[in-house]
Amino acid sequence: MKLVVVESPAKAKTIEKYLGPGHKVLASYGHVRDLPPKDGSVNPDEDFAMDWEVYGDKAKQVKAIADAAKASDTLILATDPDREGEAISWHVRELLAKKKALPKDVRRVTFNAITKSAVLEAMAAPRELDNDLIDAYRARRALDYLVGFTLSPILWRKLPGAKSAGRVQSVALRLIVDREAEIERFRAQEYWTVSARFAATGQEFTARLVDLDGKKIDKLTLGDKGSATDAKKAVEAGHFAVASVETKPFTRNPPPPFTTSTLQQEAARKLGFSASHTMRVAQQLYEDGLITYMRTDGVQMAGEAISAARKAVSDRFGSQHLPDKPRQYSSKAKNAQEAHEAIRPTDFSREKAASGDHGRLYELVLNRALASQMAAARLERTVVELASDRARLRATGQVTLFPGFLALYEEGRDEKAEDEDAAKMPHLAKGDRPDKLGVDAVQSFTQPPPRFSEASLVKRLEELGIGRPSTYAATLQTLKDREYVRLEKNRFIPEESGRLVTAFLERFFEKYVSYDYTAELEEELDDVSGGRMGWIKLLEEFWRDFKPKAGEVMEQKPSEVTAALDEFLSPWLFPDKGDGTDPRLCPACGTGRLALRGGKFGAFVACSNYPECKFTRKFGQGGDAATASSEPADLGEGIMLKTGRFGPYVEQGEKRASIPKDVTIDLDWAKQLLSLPREIGAHPETGETITASIGRYGPYLQHQGKYARLTSTAEVFETGMNAAVSKLADAASGAGRGRGAAREPLAVLGAHPESAKELKVMEGRFGPYVTDGTTHATLPKSADPKAVTLDEAVALIDAKAAKGPAKGKKKAPAKKKAAPKKAAAKK
Repeated sequence: MKLVVVESPAKAKTIEKYLGPGHKVLASYGHVRDLPPKDGSVNPDEDFAMDWEVYGDKAKQVKAIADAAKASDTLILATDPDREGEAISWHVRELLAKKKALPKDVRRVTFNAITKSAVLEAMAAPRELDNDLIDAYRARRALDYLVGFTLSPILWRKLPGAKSAGRVQSVALRLIVDREAEIERFRAQEYWTVSARFAATGQEFTARLVDLDGKKIDKLTLGDKGSATDAKKAVEAGHFAVASVETKPFTRNPPPPFTTSTLQQEAARKLGFSASHTMRVAQQLYEDGLITYMRTDGVQMAGEAISAARKAVSDRFGSQHLPDKPRQYSSKAKNAQEAHEAIRPTDFSREKAASGDHGRLYELVLNRALASQMAAARLERTVVELASDRARLRATGQVTLFPGFLALYEEGRDEKAEDEDAAKMPHLAKGDRPDKLGVDAVQSFTQPPPRFSEASLVKRLEELGIGRPSTYAATLQTLKDREYVRLEKNRFIPEESGRLVTAFLERFFEKYVSYDYTAELEEELDDVSGGRMGWIKLLEEFWRDFKPKAGEVMEQKPSEVTAALDEFLSPWLFPDKGDGTDPRLCPACGTGRLALRGGKFGAFVACSNYPECKFTRKFGQGGDAATASSEPADLGEGIMLKTGRFGPYVEQGEKRASIPKDVTIDLDWAKQLLSLPREIGAHPETGETITASIGRYGPYLQHQGKYARLTSTAEVFETGMNAAVSKLADAASGAGRGRGAAREPLAVLGAHPESAKELKVMEGRFGPYVTDGTTHATLPKSADPKAVTLDEAVALIDAKAAKGPAKGKKKAPAKKKAAPKKAAAKK
């Protein structure tokens, strides 16, 4: 008997079918053990010895693997082909050796796709466990533990309200905070664009003013209405002829097949998926044998896959859409390992697979992989300049001569390209005088840099060489779960707690949240993976500097930390008003100075004249936006900002409105909150009014006495009729739970591999639980409900279903027996 160990039950079931008799395939359900979350799990004084502990919910499965191993001649470790997969195999081997259940013959096999040919080929070529990959895993795990368990207690004691800090997570948070600071420092500049509309041979086109009276007109040259009006008059008065026509052909090559990060980016842009959802769906496609392994930074495909892709392209589009030679790619990402293939379909002839999100993601993977082996697109760009006696105009157009890969796929963009709107141009020659239809002067303002989306943040992390493909989804999810950031319109905005943690780390641990240092540490971890550096040496060098720095900060008094942060954050907390007045001057007493303070419930700004002056302000940027104060503040138009028993609120006459946590109050917000409830309009089916408002349990919609939840205060004012009708319908389908509103699942995990029922994590009366709609299984107290994997959920549901109702029925006779005892006691 040969025992094969893989991660997931779905994978186990498929592989056992491929291997046939003589093989028993068991799933480990992911990692079987980890460092317990307590002091001493990593001991730097003993060569960073690690105290591993079996997960409580994995003990039963570990016993099953050990029992099967004792009855087997050979152990085949067939976990995923990356560092984490190697680590799982190592943990299983170590546990079996400890239990004296390890067979003499131990083999390690890896495959990039769960297909019969790939699995059988891997079984025929076993190898030893890769100690370098295992060492890299141990180094990374120890680093994350040492950073987390050293920084987090410092944060708890010195920075009230802070939750934790992590090695990669803190740097990702800093990127978001730094971008927000850029946006806040940005000052918009007015500029005007003057353009003329022309027509020739029945086709219209637009030309922009680029030169006036011999002076070049750049983007910001026309900075006010007066100069724009003068320029417009000059163009209106001019008689224009074509001065030059320049036509340039160019080509666009297709992008390479997906890596983990580019898949996350494109799924976010085109499908609206979060990084964690993308990886969850991709994992299931991989386990179903539909795509290759989805954690990779390699962009190359195997030779047989390239041949299959070229054949599929030829069959679908014709041989003219194939390049003469197969395309070969190499990664441009910093520190790319390229140890595995890019993400691709296992069968290029399968155009459709699964349904819903699984089908959409599969189609994205297929099209990208096919496009990577298609011919380049051939295009032509035309630049026409028109001149009068005073002005010169320029028009740009673009024509697709041959679509090539664009016939199938075009890569999404986070931001609009400058030439994206290039229009098709009529045929023009030098000396032509097209008809001038009109002249426009359009006012615009420069825009701040955009906030990060999940796609653009993953891209930036990859560019900097921070983190690895398998870490991005978990890193972003952690930032959201700890409420250091929030997503609005799919863009990251730092919460005040996130800004404070970042400021603390930048002020006291600058080196360890710097982009360069974090990237250098990733390079060293890669050196460990490649056998070029010892893992203990890496940890020693890190700990030698980090430990004394942490001790130095821990010795500082909280008041000293607050004072240092007050100085560090001064430009943000107390920005220059531009009128020469002291931005720290207390608006209540007029003599005290404002400063950062730390309290039981977090940081806030207070007056130096306390207790005589009780003015306080929430931690946050100053400027014109008012915040909660124990003293009433006049926001204007008769609206007062006050603090009551249940927190801050605004008041106008007899009307009051509480201030939601996701709102930084100012006059505009106050007026909107006081205007609630908002009437969206009449429901198209009932004719009854739909309203949006904010209640005790948050923002909601109401229609005919029934409710639907909204996710943010902004939605109360932005939700239109179509969205409102849809949300109310979704809420109604929830069988009236939660006062008529359907409860939102904490996580949607995917389909059960056998029943095909969708598994969800829900919040229940007695805590979070997993359900398939029929069976409910309570999560262990130690489990993070938002981090539960599909495999873990399947195990919980199967275990609960296996117990059945019998256990409950056995309790009934016990009650009958109890009665005589009570009677005897009374006698």
